[in-house]
Amino acid sequence: MGEWREVTMGDVCEFRAGSVFKLQYQGQDAGDYPFIKVSDMNLPMNRVNIHGANNWINHSVADALKAQPLPPDTIVFAKIGEALKHNRLRMLVQATAIDNNMMGAIPSPRLVDPRFLYYAMHQFDFGELSSGTALPYLTVASLAELALRLPPLAEQRAIAHVLGTLDDKIELNRRMNETLEAMARALFKSWFVNFDPVRAKMQDRDTGLPPDVAALFPDRLVDSELGEIPEGWEVKALGDVASITRGRSYRRVDLSESNVALVTLKSFARGGGYQPDGLKPYSGPYKPEQIVESGDVVVSCTDVTQAGDVIGRSALVRRSPMYQTLVASLDCLILRPRPYTVTQVFLYLLGRSEQFAAYMYNHTTGTTVLHLAPNAVLGYLIALPSVPLVRAFTDLVIQMMRKIEMAELECENLAALRDALLPRLVSGEVRVRSTVERSGV
Repeated sequence: MGEWREVTMGDVCEFRAGSVFKLQYQGQDAGDYPFIKVSDMNLPMNRVNIHGANNWINHSVADALKAQPLPPDTIVFAKIGEALKHNRLRMLVQATAIDNNMMGAIPSPRLVDPRFLYYAMHQFDFGELSSGTALPYLTVASLAELALRLPPLAEQRAIAHVLGTLDDKIELNRRMNETLEAMARALFKSWFVNFDPVRAKMQDRDTGLPPDVAALFPDRLVDSELGEIPEGWEVKALGDVASITRGRSYRRVDLSESNVALVTLKSFARGGGYQPDGLKPYSGPYKPEQIVESGDVVVSCTDVTQAGDVIGRSALVRRSPMYQTLVASLDCLILRPRPYTVTQVFLYLLGRSEQFAAYMYNHTTGTTVLHLAPNAVLGYLIALPSVPLVRAFTDLVIQMMRKIEMAELECENLAALRDALLPRLVSGEVRVRSTVERSGV
């Protein structure tokens, strides 16, 4: 360990701030460079590396904005406001422009392995480092003076490999889950929105389904108040097949350590889906019907995003290794199927459909904060298939949902292992060899 040396961040990297992103240039989904904002770090595909962006620019716009794209392997983070207190760090995988609310650390590859620097920077608390009063901010000077213990390059790479292998497995699981979720949503859309098996029968084409499942679909479409729907299906309000329970209103004083946690607004991913890191420990009162079990469906009834990316979106709650009991917060509506109608998986994927999201958004109230009333959800009209068809669909999809749940739980365990190893590895407290032997990485 005598080969480790004390350096400053300014010795091993260059800090560069972002550029003002004028509104007139925003909104492009293709171009020469991604232009990322602080919010882009929250996208599911950007948990470690920046793979996606909500905005892109071309060379001419970059020149107009005087935006100098940062090179691959740059570590980016928020530099101003409350966002910097979250200490979110991401790495660039391609030349990328960044917003003026962000900062980039460009590693010197002769001195420091970029991925080692990424992990080493996790030891800094930007909230404590930030200066300013009403609006906290980070300066290049303060960042450059930060002390860092630096091993030889070979050891840096070995440490980065151990931690990176864990993150790579987490990312692999995330992509697999994304694929499984997309498959489930596509199947729902094919069967219950586009009615593809019915149309195939009408045209004497093979449905591509097992005979027993294909037999559950009619061979005609008939007119209804929703337009054409399969013959024999009924138009029903969601309230006819599901009930709603409002979540628990809580006080800040009740957000204390407990084996109970609230499913909150942060438990919803943008666009729908479940985020386990949105749970908040809770020690206050709640009603038995406000408890959510693994597999329960919740719908967001509040939204603070400008684009309304969360309001009316569904999430499928899963068990937590950290908490014994989960309770829905006031930002959630628990959607439970009535007996002999539909299933939780059906309701969840209904809530992930584009039609459901558009309807719910159009029935919100409020400006800065959006609100959705339970009656708006219950009044949503659906073409209700037969119970045997819903169950056949559920039998196909439930296996995908279970694989997603198992992979997510594995990700939580891997993340916990990574978080436990990281400070000990980047400080030199633990040798890389002994870590590899114990973790099996």
